[in-house]
Amino acid sequence: MAVTNGASHNSNTKNGNFICGVVEGFYGRPWTTEQRKDLFQKMKKWGMDSYLYAPKDDYKHRAYWRDLYTVEEAEHLTGLITAAKECGISFYYALSPGLDITYSSPKEIAALKRKLEQVSQFGCIAFALLFDDIEPEMSEADKEVFQSFAHAQVSVTNDIFQHLGQPRFLLCPTQYCATRAMPNVPSSEYLNTLGSKLVQEIDVMWTGPKVISRLLTIESIEEITDVLRRPPVIWDNLHANDYDQKRVFLGPYSGRSPDLIPKLRGVLTNPNCEYGANFVAIHTLAQWSRCNIDGKRDLSLNDTVSADIKLETETEDGVVGEDVPSNLCPNMYHPRHALKNAISDWLVEFHKKRAAWGVIVKPQPCVAPTVPIPIIPSVNTCMSLTSTTNTTVSAATTSSNNSNHLKALAEVCSSVTGTEGFLQPACGPVMNSLVSDTKVVNESIIPSVVPNSGSETIPNVTPATEPMECTITPGHSPAHLVKSTTEDDAMIENISTCSGASGSMQVELEVSSSAVNGSQMVVETDNDNHDALETQGSNVVDPEKQLTKEDLSLLCDLFYLPFEHGGQGIQLLQEFNWLKSNAHIVMKQPKNQEMYNKADVEEWHSRAAKMNDMCAAVNRLFQRLTYCNNRELLYDLYAYVWDMRGVVSLLNSYIKWLGFGRFPTTMTTYTQGSYTWFSNGWKETFMSGDQEPWVFRGGLTADLQRLIPVDSGNDLFVYKAPEVPCSKIYTIRPYSAIDEDAVRTICNKIFGGTSIVADRLVGSYLLLSPELCMVVEDEDGIVGYALAALNLKAFNQKMAISWIPELQAKYPLDDSVKNLPQYEKEAIQYFHAFVPDVAEELSRQYPSKLICSILPSVTDQSVAKRLVTCVLAALRANGSFGVHTTVSKTNKEAHEFYGKLGFVDQPETQDADSITITMRRSF
Repeated sequence: MAVTNGASHNSNTKNGNFICGVVEGFYGRPWTTEQRKDLFQKMKKWGMDSYLYAPKDDYKHRAYWRDLYTVEEAEHLTGLITAAKECGISFYYALSPGLDITYSSPKEIAALKRKLEQVSQFGCIAFALLFDDIEPEMSEADKEVFQSFAHAQVSVTNDIFQHLGQPRFLLCPTQYCATRAMPNVPSSEYLNTLGSKLVQEIDVMWTGPKVISRLLTIESIEEITDVLRRPPVIWDNLHANDYDQKRVFLGPYSGRSPDLIPKLRGVLTNPNCEYGANFVAIHTLAQWSRCNIDGKRDLSLNDTVSADIKLETETEDGVVGEDVPSNLCPNMYHPRHALKNAISDWLVEFHKKRAAWGVIVKPQPCVAPTVPIPIIPSVNTCMSLTSTTNTTVSAATTSSNNSNHLKALAEVCSSVTGTEGFLQPACGPVMNSLVSDTKVVNESIIPSVVPNSGSETIPNVTPATEPMECTITPGHSPAHLVKSTTEDDAMIENISTCSGASGSMQVELEVSSSAVNGSQMVVETDNDNHDALETQGSNVVDPEKQLTKEDLSLLCDLFYLPFEHGGQGIQLLQEFNWLKSNAHIVMKQPKNQEMYNKADVEEWHSRAAKMNDMCAAVNRLFQRLTYCNNRELLYDLYAYVWDMRGVVSLLNSYIKWLGFGRFPTTMTTYTQGSYTWFSNGWKETFMSGDQEPWVFRGGLTADLQRLIPVDSGNDLFVYKAPEVPCSKIYTIRPYSAIDEDAVRTICNKIFGGTSIVADRLVGSYLLLSPELCMVVEDEDGIVGYALAALNLKAFNQKMAISWIPELQAKYPLDDSVKNLPQYEKEAIQYFHAFVPDVAEELSRQYPSKLICSILPSVTDQSVAKRLVTCVLAALRANGSFGVHTTVSKTNKEAHEFYGKLGFVDQPETQDADSITITMRRSF
């Protein structure tokens, strides 16, 4: 059922009292003019009526709020306001002056009025002032004039409202959710002042119980309504993703009953940074706004609404989930049903031919621990906390829940206070979305010395740096700085920062080469880097390359909502955990032990096959996405799906290894110290909504990663997606005997040797330790390998008995050796001088040995990391915690390669004349 602009089923939308639309209020790269105009068209089609322009990092919205627009910028902003008006959309223009405004300064108020007057001349008739994410402290000058911070904001807001002729007006307060209301909502002096002093016609925005609220209840809305003396407009961060670089939210509008609508002034969703990823979020909100019956309410009630409703408890792909009504009356809302409707309409968007601009990769977050721990506020995290922006429960509550270790950890994560002594974010580039229809440019901020002209000093107030979406932005409004425009500055990957920038910032650079570094911006042409769905010269469509509703259903389930995973995502978690926990069923038993029940073994293999099918479905989604005509959508989603595909494939590879039964009776099935989705309390705390979602970073991708039995391996999950979309899939699997020739061939290609070199480097592993060998392949065959020995000391002793004598006989050390190439000569000398001894410290702390080689044709940097992760997981299952390797001192490439895999040099102890370097790592 598509959402149309037909007759409404809700009295609030009928009479125009209910505001429903979108707020572009996130941190990071703003949307483009073209995207905003596309949004207005969709909102018109879906019966929505309001758009709030408030991109945190757009040039003159926050950082340079005093500056008037240039002629060029004015033309673009006027065009947006006109386009919105033509679609029947109210365009609210917002300013965020709170970082450094002096509320008592006539000059400051005059600057504010002048800026908004200019925008009103562009045709804008609706405005907003935003005072979110700032320190609730006044300057000394303000303290002499105003009774409180709230009085200062109310005074300015009322003045501006009257000056502009009492237009439609929104205010976002500093205490914009219950956890920021001090000490609580009913007793907040700040909120009560707003309620009593703010002009009644001014609407106030509210995010709910938390910054990102899992549920909005009628009771909570009635509470804030009583305090504000007006119903709030909900600034809804349910789909906001600027606080977590690994997550995008494609699930339906949920956790808000349509029963709320009569209690609210309106709802504006603040969605994902990536414009193309917001179809479902906005579409389902539109459906919700047109309903007045909650489809998730207890349908067993004997009333006329629910009497004839049939419940679906299983989806088309067999996933058992919540009860979903299959027959809904038009004014009943159910999230899963709304999602199904949205997917039907979204599928059409993927088939539209639309060009893409820019690199895919968003800047990587810093390497974080696998479990929530206290996050030290600094410029190196996505979230910094201050003593004035506390989102935690009280100390008494914390102490009463010490029995739940996970919850205590989560609470600590959101209760770290104080920023004294820590670096504040430096003033960096802000962005300008009002100089082009199709791109955003950076406005670099360059500090300069400004002579003191005797003008009024603008205070440098450092804001709270736990913003509404928890992404660090410039710490103050740089009114005293000189600006220089650097068009098309690239957004360079930086693993030490967590910018909220989207991965598809647009510039006009045509680059024919697919080898693009992280600092370049490219634009795809029709013939670049992807296979079109339509063959040249015909309209024949390859159905195997075309996305389906089932693909999009899987996509949405994998990237669902902040506090819940979709059904198919849960299924992935459950199946892998069951297979890992029950791996003993397929373990090869000693002859004197009874075999497991045949039915149990068959069940394990059946569920392993199901896991393999789910992995194939994710691969299929990934490849079909890369073929879609809408390249803009592809670029918005590619990095997320690419990362998810890699993790699911890694899990499947580990299950295949378990299926070989290649582990001892003492297999380690649970990694001590690692908290996963199935740990006591983890899932409950995650889904409760008691903690803000940034406490549990990474979403389903991270939850799946945590199931891999590798402890100190977070660095192995830090990599960037290819900068040009590629449909190539690399598959990791256990080595088998038929792979020997291929592994030897790769070894010889890389090291330039013959069978002699292969015998030295890989032969012993393939013969004596095949159970700990993995290969990676593409559609053409094997392209790399990782081989390991569990205990090098025991392995060398086996070599001395079972392998070295054979090689000594095969390659005698005689005069003919002198004529051989150096590599082969060294190999033969190694065979005849072999000593099985292993250094005691190495044997004790890093007993395992690993070698890894990948063909140069594999440019995806994640392949080696995932391959090694799989081998380390196998070693860990066999009880090892440390691994080492050796490289030639002259082989700088190999040293760098292993360094990127987390290996570090072992301090030299005895043989300073050795020609090799030992590198080791823990896991």
